[in-house]
Amino acid sequence: MPFCLAQNQIPITLDSSETIFSVLTALNACGYDQDLAISDATRSNVRSEVQRVLHDSAEAEAARAAVCDYYQNHVASKDANRNLSQYISLALYMDGPPHFMPRLKVDELPPDAALIAPFGTVLERFYEKADLHAIWERHRKDYAAAMNRYHEPLAKMVFDTEIYLKQPSSQYLGRTFTIYLDFMGSPNETDARNYGSAYYVVIFPAPPAHAGAPPQALKMDQIRHTFLHYEMDPLAEKHYSSIKRLEPLLQSVRRAPLEQSFKTDISLLVTECLVRAIEIRTTGSKGEEAMRAQAVDDAVKQGYILTRYFYNAITAFEKDPAGIRGAYSAFLDNVDLKKEEKAASEVQFASAAAPELVRLSRPEERRMLVTAEKRLAAGDPKGAQELAQMALDKKIGDQGRALFILAEVAVANKNREGAQDNFQKAIAASSDPTVLGWSHVYLGRILDMKEDREGALQEYQAALNAGGRLPEIKAAAEKGLEQAYEPPAKPQ
Repeated sequence: MPFCLAQNQIPITLDSSETIFSVLTALNACGYDQDLAISDATRSNVRSEVQRVLHDSAEAEAARAAVCDYYQNHVASKDANRNLSQYISLALYMDGPPHFMPRLKVDELPPDAALIAPFGTVLERFYEKADLHAIWERHRKDYAAAMNRYHEPLAKMVFDTEIYLKQPSSQYLGRTFTIYLDFMGSPNETDARNYGSAYYVVIFPAPPAHAGAPPQALKMDQIRHTFLHYEMDPLAEKHYSSIKRLEPLLQSVRRAPLEQSFKTDISLLVTECLVRAIEIRTTGSKGEEAMRAQAVDDAVKQGYILTRYFYNAITAFEKDPAGIRGAYSAFLDNVDLKKEEKAASEVQFASAAAPELVRLSRPEERRMLVTAEKRLAAGDPKGAQELAQMALDKKIGDQGRALFILAEVAVANKNREGAQDNFQKAIAASSDPTVLGWSHVYLGRILDMKEDREGALQEYQAALNAGGRLPEIKAAAEKGLEQAYEPPAKPQ
């Protein structure tokens, strides 16, 4: 049974998966031996049981050969763990046994999983002929024992993080955080993924003798890193405009040894800097400031150039009663762009950076709304509408921003009622001052055209309240308060 930490709407779940077990057991039967010597005894025991079945059954051996042919013909990297990663990606999108069919169309799967989508067909026969279900059932008690070792440290990690951020993990409806334990991979590896509103961490537990005390053996640092993304990523989505202001900093990290995604997506870079700052600030005791200062310096030299700024900002945040949601906007607004650009220009970047733990399911989807806005600006409302609607349907990015784009499309199509409806929905769904301010301005103009001046004045005032710090919104709202909006005259 899964262990559920949160008592509110959002489950934070610790579980095992027969699907992941089956996928990894098949790979173990095909030569995946990474770190076998230091793995939990369950891994060797399962492998031995599979070998006995293969020895006694020609059909099982034939099914194994088919799996192995597929595995060896789809090698993505010389790194065995990188190869394993794509199969974990697929397993997270598979229906359970016995059929192992992908739950999505191939073009909707993460790119690494899409490349091996047919694997479920050969796995299905191997699962049946090698009697993997019976082996899984015999080792359920081993998985339950491993989960018991995680209950207390995991509950403490969640509690401590929520207290520090002054924010419950149930703050965001519709989001999930799931940790899967499995013995059939290397205990030196952790696989963490973000698929839209779902966050996954796949852990391969070390033997109990090594995992009893130190949190490093339990991979609590990696779990917490992913959990901080689970908490911080929605804030970045809801403050898109404030983060976009920092986009010039991407020029400063072109020479850094960062993964390419951090060099092209300012939201990813800002969030990673904040996550690392929180990790460093909450590591060790109060007397270890020199160690923390070195960790901040190391992060900056890897290219996470706002880590020092956020480290200082959260030090002040600790003394403020406001939670992270209330403080986040000020974190971004108080960034001195020129100062940070100058500081970054003086950084002697390291020659290499540790790879980021959390993988995105489809990185290109992060830019879906940006592309929609560009299409609308280029005079392609149909293309913009399709992308914004896709973002809504798949819950990608800030839903309020997607609704705002749909409302702008309706304006371009002279669909006044559709525009009014979507602007109102955008206001309800977003906390971005730009989305809120312009939505109120547009609603004011629509009401002016309907000759509802009193309603229009309320909207213009609401625009000032929501986005008055932004000069363009302030000017548009004040103009609307001074005189009723009239649409531009058509050219003669």
